[in-house]
Amino acid sequence: MTDYAIGDIQGCYERLKEVLARVDFSPSRDRLWVAGDLINRGPSSLQTLRYIESLGDSAVVVLGNHDLHLLAVALGGHPPKRKDTLTGILEAPDRDRLTGWLRQQNLCVYDSERNLMMAHAGVPHIWDVQQALASAREVEAVIRGEDAPEYFAQMYGNKPEGWNESLTGMDRWRVITNYFTRMRFIAPDGRLELTAKASADDAPSGYAPWFEFPRPDETRVIFGHWAALEGRTGVDRFIGLDTGCVWGGALTMMNLDTGEKIHCDC
Repeated sequence: MTDYAIGDIQGCYERLKEVLARVDFSPSRDRLWVAGDLINRGPSSLQTLRYIESLGDSAVVVLGNHDLHLLAVALGGHPPKRKDTLTGILEAPDRDRLTGWLRQQNLCVYDSERNLMMAHAGVPHIWDVQQALASAREVEAVIRGEDAPEYFAQMYGNKPEGWNESLTGMDRWRVITNYFTRMRFIAPDGRLELTAKASADDAPSGYAPWFEFPRPDETRVIFGHWAALEGRTGVDRFIGLDTGCVWGGALTMMNLDTGEKIHCDC
């Protein structure tokens, strides 16, 4: 069995199939770790979602901001955005099954044997492995439960800016969600700057890319979300796999056993 990790697919189904074919990927033998943003902005969101769902236990999936946006439209009453490509999913006969499956996915996963975490945007330096996993499980329970419509109705927003253990309710859930699915720049005390989307070299004053802060452990982190990085973090243990396929870049997949990266030109 070989484990592969792949960056933001965003509905680019044909490129996904192409990069999997290059390694002769077989769900009966291999596993695919998907770093979030399975869908949206690309041309084939429905096909992509159906395919990843069909992999069953051969897929290890974390939710990205675009995946949560689909659920916010489907469950939280938000209208689609102008550039969304979600209509196929929203009008599909298996819509409820697909969104139900998506709600069962994680915000963060951890492989103790590899000492490897995966989250769509990354893991903030202020949390060790156990706190990151506990925070993820807390919000995952809300997404899967009866409070999900309320959560998705109020999910969007940049406040609170940072973590405080005393936070409760939607403020607490929102900041956890923002760390795992929207984070790029962060302050030493954990405050997020969520409006800047530029390269790592253009950090707002008082902030830096999240992966430039030392962590309290030696855990490696796989993430996507930040296409402007083109996969480069400058730190081997922080592995960026979003190389901007939907923007005309590449779709990148990595062999977790060898570290080899396989690219498909988009």
